[in-house]
Amino acid sequence: MRSGEGQPDPALNGLRQEVAEGLLFAHTLLSEGSKQSLEAASFLYGLIELLSEKGLISIKEIDERKQRVAERLVNRYKERGVGLVVQDPECDKYAFAGEATIDCENRVQFCKAACCRLPFALSKQDINEGVVRWDLSQPYMIARDRQGYCTHLDQNSCRCTVRNQRPVPCRGYDCRKDQTIWLDFDAKIINPDILRADWPRPSSSTQGSGHSS
Repeated sequence: MRSGEGQPDPALNGLRQEVAEGLLFAHTLLSEGSKQSLEAASFLYGLIELLSEKGLISIKEIDERKQRVAERLVNRYKERGVGLVVQDPECDKYAFAGEATIDCENRVQFCKAACCRLPFALSKQDINEGVVRWDLSQPYMIARDRQGYCTHLDQNSCRCTVRNQRPVPCRGYDCRKDQTIWLDFDAKIINPDILRADWPRPSSSTQGSGHSS
């Protein structure tokens, strides 16, 4: 975009400069973080090797403990909404063969489209495609509105406005197997917890469930 006499638009140039400075700041922090992570990893691995050589611990014991601790930390990060999350592993959503077939049109009056309130991470394919929105405050979780519904849900018709581009978790999610939504799927008896404003956060009687990421 250019202003009069073929000159670059000053406002656009100013915005570009601000973005560039912001990226430089972010990349500088990332670089510094990488250096500190490398230093910490070097110290840790050196300590493990030294303890192993002295016969105080075994590498097998370390590997087993590392796996347990990693699982605990991942769960803690998920609870706190910390860190960047994407689908892992991921697959081509347009070639996904595990799509669930549910008669939603006959059930949405009971379940109130509860599945569209479940949090999940997008894939790199979703992100690069740029159609499905993600939560800017929690990358790269599906964006939801103030009521907790996916921003792509038309709440008047309870239809997905990006159905053709919907992520794999939406394609594969099968509510028939989720008792946090249906106490009895065939009889159309919902779990009353889905009527809570803060659902799907776990209550004292329900551990909660969501799309796999």
